[in-house]
Amino acid sequence: TASASFAAGGVAYIDLQKALNLSESGVSAKQEISEQVKKYEAIVKEKQETLMAQKQDIEKQAVLLSDDAKAQKARDYQQQVKELERFTKDIQETLQQTDADLTRKILEKLLKVVQEVGKSDGYLMVLEKTESSIVYADESIDITDSVIKAFDKQGN
Repeated sequence: TASASFAAGGVAYIDLQKALNLSESGVSAKQEISEQVKKYEAIVKEKQETLMAQKQDIEKQAVLLSDDAKAQKARDYQQQVKELERFTKDIQETLQQTDADLTRKILEKLLKVVQEVGKSDGYLMVLEKTESSIVYADESIDITDSVIKAFDKQGN
């Protein structure tokens, strides 16, 4: 409230990580990433199972195959292992990029709401809890919950 802000010298703080995690947009983004992770995990598991079956086939057929045929099958298998490693690395990079993009978009909107709440509640300054290294602050100047409510109300 405005009276509390002036009593605190016009200073407030926000925990942006909490706001990101608890806002509707943040929860939605986490769910989206989680669903993508599950989808990719299923694909990777299927590919791993295929490779295991292929390896077992090579081992079973080893006595029946010529040296050239064994070498060719081993090369094919190694190539597929490398492709799976590349695929897995690409997935991780894609997921990290998606997560970073979603977080950045939410953060941009969230900071606008922080400015709006800061102005409307009469604060002279709003600090970010972790970035400004706040070691102590009375909870009465924590505007995180107010910002989350205002942010969610805008339907971000």
